[in-house]
Amino acid sequence: HGTYLRGRGRMIHPSAIVHPEARLAPDVSVGPFAIIGARVEIGAGTRIDSNVLIEGRTRIGRDNRIFPFASIGAAPQDKKYADEDTAVEIGDGNTIREYVTINRGTAQDAGVTRIGDDNWIMAYVHFAHDCQIGSHTIFANYCGLAGHVHVEDWAILGGMTLVHQFVRIGAHSFTSMGTYLPQDLPPYVMAAGNMAKPYGINSEGMRRRGFDAETIASLKRAYRALYRSGLSLQEARGELEKIAEGCSAVRPILEFLARSARGIIR
Repeated sequence: HGTYLRGRGRMIHPSAIVHPEARLAPDVSVGPFAIIGARVEIGAGTRIDSNVLIEGRTRIGRDNRIFPFASIGAAPQDKKYADEDTAVEIGDGNTIREYVTINRGTAQDAGVTRIGDDNWIMAYVHFAHDCQIGSHTIFANYCGLAGHVHVEDWAILGGMTLVHQFVRIGAHSFTSMGTYLPQDLPPYVMAAGNMAKPYGINSEGMRRRGFDAETIASLKRAYRALYRSGLSLQEARGELEKIAEGCSAVRPILEFLARSARGIIR
């Protein structure tokens, strides 16, 4: 594959094309045939593998690993887009596998597609324009997020999960393989199917993250009030308020419901 060129602490393969105005921090590694545009910033310790394309106004943090054939910062797949100055922002410690596509934002929203820290993004995942991804999430192969989707911390999306535009996905939630989410998925809830239906709370995931048995029991009570009691959504909110008085972990569910514009899966 040839010899890497070293300069100011960087390792850049001679076949890579790195625009002279791109800002690469020390210890950045750029593999064969990668292309990095003029307005790209990459933090220390990040590794860019072969044939990766990074363009547009894109800022990538420290210690990320980007695998071959990923495309980051391309123009959004939105017919309204008229070459406005929009961006992609990626935090630290993310793993972005083969053929992942991350499009930049649009003027109709925040103008930024944003990804937090320590996310595990598997092959062929697509993040459309203006998606806002938290930290510590997992996206299995072939997940597809339409525009304006928000995903909170610690969510796990199973392979081939598809998410409708403007949907919100709550923290610590989980989807099974092949799930289609046309509406919001509240925190802690597991979903599966097309159309997605709720199937309990993600208790195993919460145990792994240090939630104690009492908190998990309270969240199960909250789930039953929301999904198994036969109550209307407004009535269920009243029950959740009561449960939240004794368990602060229930409060994010209420806050999520208050922000939901598309309604939740039920």
